[in-house]
Amino acid sequence: MNDTSQLILAEYEQVKQEQRARIGFRDNLLYATFAVMAGVVGATLPRGGHVEMLLLLPPLSVILGWTYLVNDEKISAAGRYVREQLAPRLAELTPDCPDVFGWESAHRSDAHRSSRKRIQLAVDLLAFCLIPLAALIVYWAFGPLNWPLVLASVAEAAAAVGLAQQLFRYADTSR
Repeated sequence: MNDTSQLILAEYEQVKQEQRARIGFRDNLLYATFAVMAGVVGATLPRGGHVEMLLLLPPLSVILGWTYLVNDEKISAAGRYVREQLAPRLAELTPDCPDVFGWESAHRSDAHRSSRKRIQLAVDLLAFCLIPLAALIVYWAFGPLNWPLVLASVAEAAAAVGLAQQLFRYADTSR
């Protein structure tokens, strides 16, 4: 193997290391979101009439959801970079082995990938957008409707809807 091939392989290892770290972080963000939700709901229920505490849920969920989305996009970008940049360059240098980094493309071609990605989009929307919007509906139905809290809740609803749009935008449901 020549020096250029070694450099490409070293870059591949670095990209994969970053991708692995981001995958772990991203996946833990979903658990963190559920813990935050449980904490907010748990703090709201024993207090009886303090439904306004549910207003904590949307901003926390949107922040965690945005961080999840950014990491997910970087994970996908790393895979694209390996498939579209590194693999062709290494394949040029190793004509006897043209299918380098084959897993990077192979795992995207399974018959159920599209349905898995759609289900994941539904889970992401539920966790980061729909549950926070449900908390706002509960607040609007049962909470104290003074104008600062209503204004904050409307801004929170807009943020949740904006995040939902971004989740749809970045959902790679294609094969």
